[in-house]
Amino acid sequence: MATNENLPPNVIRQLAKELKNLDESPPEGIEVIVNDDDFSTIFADIEGPAGTPYENGVFRMKLLLSRDFPHSPPKGFFSTKIFHPNIATSGEICVNTLKKDWNPSLGLRHVLLVVRCLLIEPFPESALNEQAGKMLLENYEEYARLARSTFDYVFFYPSVMLADFFLTKHCWHMVMNLMAAIS
Repeated sequence: MATNENLPPNVIRQLAKELKNLDESPPEGIEVIVNDDDFSTIFADIEGPAGTPYENGVFRMKLLLSRDFPHSPPKGFFSTKIFHPNIATSGEICVNTLKKDWNPSLGLRHVLLVVRCLLIEPFPESALNEQAGKMLLENYEEYARLARSTFDYVFFYPSVMLADFFLTKHCWHMVMNLMAAIS
């Protein structure tokens, strides 16, 4: 397990600044979840955008940061199952911002917004999930049905993300408030 001790001080300072900014001014439809013991893995719950097959769903994403962040891009993955052309069945995310278009000045907020926008406007031309890409181009209704069925899985089986739930700061605050009320 990685810890903050494995990250250089300049990376920790950069992340602390970005995470504080995200906490004070969260992007619409995105909740960032931080494990204070390991900044190298950032989780985010992304609400499915209105008007898309992902509407009313919440999708857990994680960003893995390297020791030389922000000079190299984070690696992005969805840990929630999602049917999308630019998201592999393994959860790997394919978006230029995380690859060839990366610029150290972009930061985590930009990455999170780009990934949420990807749920609105997929790019089937650069599909990691070829079935989803082909279906999006040839039969949108079937694509949307399959994408919604993924959401149904998440909705009816929330225990898939239960372990990750305990990392959230909201859970921690709830536990602390309950403990204070009991004493």
